[in-house]
Amino acid sequence: MTELTWALAQYRTARGPRTGIYIDDRLFAAPQPIDGHAVMDLLAEWDHWAEVLRTLDPSALTPVADAEVVAPLTYPSKVICAGANYYDHADEMGVDRPDPTAEPFFFLKTPTTTVVGPSCEVPIFDDGRSQVDWEAELGVVIGRRCANVEPADVADAIAGYLVANDVSDRGVFHRKGSVAAPFEWDWLGHKSQDAFCPLGPGLVPAWLVPDPQALKIRLDVNGIVKQDSDTSQMVVDVYRLVSAASRVFTLEPGDVVLTGTPAGVGMPRKDFLRPDDVVTVEIEGIGRISNKVVAK
Repeated sequence: MTELTWALAQYRTARGPRTGIYIDDRLFAAPQPIDGHAVMDLLAEWDHWAEVLRTLDPSALTPVADAEVVAPLTYPSKVICAGANYYDHADEMGVDRPDPTAEPFFFLKTPTTTVVGPSCEVPIFDDGRSQVDWEAELGVVIGRRCANVEPADVADAIAGYLVANDVSDRGVFHRKGSVAAPFEWDWLGHKSQDAFCPLGPGLVPAWLVPDPQALKIRLDVNGIVKQDSDTSQMVVDVYRLVSAASRVFTLEPGDVVLTGTPAGVGMPRKDFLRPDDVVTVEIEGIGRISNKVVAK
């Protein structure tokens, strides 16, 4: 995997999250005039701050010792997820091969309770009702308010990219005894339990990612590789996906669009997470997150 160039990260202080620069698993203090601004503040005026950040000199930064890196975005107004957006994942789930010309399928995660940092614990039910799965995903972070944006113009609306795990509870997804067929599927319980959206380690600016469709994406559980693919397997590419989402609702600075997961999820093999498992996701040039599973 290519080493991370640099990313906007946040770390914990007594006064709340503080912005830093994350480089190759090391944290550095943000230089002036960036220091003192949360990442969401920078995204609110991204056109201005992007120009400042383009002149960043990583070699001139001061290391921050013993700091806990937290979620890079606290908090996006929306976490928008694309379903069935990798050809190899559709194949393993035994569904029809997706039509790249069809409208993508989207669902939402509740941001303030699902979004956690790159090393936070993920609590799951340990009473037999849950079947918790992993989903390594490339996250796209919006840097400009937009609606009905054309694919050719989407690049101007993207601030950057991050690593995500769209944690999913397959065990509670199908609900028995619903009042009608449309209510049989519990997307809220399936996708929006607490800490079901680890993000990080930081936001890599878009200009440092030459081609979002040429990134290796890999996930392991306790060191055993489960997903090993690349973003060229996406059915609908990043720009067309963001364009489609912008036709559903206005996208705002800091919104995150999760772009789908490749083959290797646990569901087809009935291979699910248990307390004490450690899930690590790495995306080429973007970074790595690692989260331990614990019992609620």
